[in-house]
Amino acid sequence: MKRLLIAPDSFKGCMTAMEAAAAIERGWRSVMGDTWAYYKVPMADGGEGTTQSLHDALNGTWVTQTVTGPLGEPVDASYSLAFDGTTAIIEMAAASGLDLLTPETLNPLEATTYGTGELVRDALDRGVTRMIIGIGGSATNDGGAGFLQALGVQLCDAQGRALAFGGAALQQLAHIDTTQLDPRLAHVDIEVACDVTNPLLGPSGATAVYGAQKGVTQETFPILEQALTHYHDIIQRDVGKDVAMIPGAGAAGGLGTALLACLPVTLRSGVDIVLDVTNFRHYALNSDLVVTGEGRIDGQTAFGKTPVGVAQAAKRYHKPVIAVAGTIGDGYEAVYDHGIDAVYSLSSGPMTLAEALEQGQDALTRWAENMARFYKIMNKG
Repeated sequence: MKRLLIAPDSFKGCMTAMEAAAAIERGWRSVMGDTWAYYKVPMADGGEGTTQSLHDALNGTWVTQTVTGPLGEPVDASYSLAFDGTTAIIEMAAASGLDLLTPETLNPLEATTYGTGELVRDALDRGVTRMIIGIGGSATNDGGAGFLQALGVQLCDAQGRALAFGGAALQQLAHIDTTQLDPRLAHVDIEVACDVTNPLLGPSGATAVYGAQKGVTQETFPILEQALTHYHDIIQRDVGKDVAMIPGAGAAGGLGTALLACLPVTLRSGVDIVLDVTNFRHYALNSDLVVTGEGRIDGQTAFGKTPVGVAQAAKRYHKPVIAVAGTIGDGYEAVYDHGIDAVYSLSSGPMTLAEALEQGQDALTRWAENMARFYKIMNKG
C-alpha cells in the first residue's frame, strides 16, 4: 500500500491547515480510494495559525482566558494544551496581535504585550512543563516590556513607579528588577518559534523593518527607536545581558529581546519546531509522496516558510514533494532549489478575492483529484 503524507500550512483567510489537508485527502481518495494510506499532518511556521495547526495535529484541548489586549482592553485569547496537559502552545498574536486592531486603532506607542504574559502565567498555573510560544503577527513595539511585567518583572521610572504600557513609555525606564520574575519559569522548557533574524535596533531592527505595519510613522519612528535603545541600555546594566544584536531579538516588536534577556528560552525556526512536535520525519520516512502548500508561494517562501521546511525534511529520505498554493508570485521558482519538485496554483481564472476564498476548499479538492488521476496514469496506480 502506498502512503500519501499531506502536510500543508493554513491558507490564510480561507482554511486551516487541517481543513486544507482534509480537502486534499478527499480529492486523492476519490480516485485512489483505500489503495492508499493517508497521513494528515497540519503544519505551520510559527506565525499566526501555529497554535491551531499544532492543536489539530496533537488533538489538544483549548483554553480560553480574558486577558489584556494590545491597547489595554480585555480580549478573549485561546491557547492549546497538548500531551496530557503538559505542553502549552501559545501564539502571541492571540493576545497582542495585529488582527485584534483595525488600521484606525493601531498605536505602536502604547500597544503592549502584557496579555501574552498573562497567557504564559495561566499556563504556569495549570502546571505545564513545556511551552511553545509563537511570536509572529504582533501589534506591539514595546520590546516585550508588558510581557515581562505580567510575569513579575518590575519596570520602574525614576520615582519608582511602575512603567505605563507601550514602547514610548520605555523612555522613562530607570530600573529593571527581575527578582520577582515568576520562579516557575525556571522549571519549564520554553521553545520560541521565531522565523525572523532581525536585531532589536538599527536599519534592520524591529521598528525600522516591521514598524510601518503596526502604525509607526516618520514622526513616531525616532521616539520608538530611542525608547528601545534606552530599554536595552537598562537591560544591559540591570540584567547583565547584551542581546540587542542577537538574531531574533527584534521579533514581535522586540519581544525576542525580553525573552532572551530574562527567560530560559531557545529561539528556533517555527517550522522546525512544528516538524519535531508532530513527528513529521517519521511520517515522511514511511511515505511515498508528500503534498504541502499554503495560501501563496513566491520568492519569499524559500526563506523559512512552511512548504520549504516540509520539503527539506522530506528530502532527507529522498521523497518527492508537490506544493500547491492559492496563488503563485514572483520568484516562486526559487523553491525548486530547496526540495520542492513541482508547484501548482489553484487559480482557475479571473475572480474576486472573496470568490477565491469561498471556493478554496472545493478548488483544493478538485486539484488533488486531478493530481491523483495524473499520478495514476504515470505510475499505473
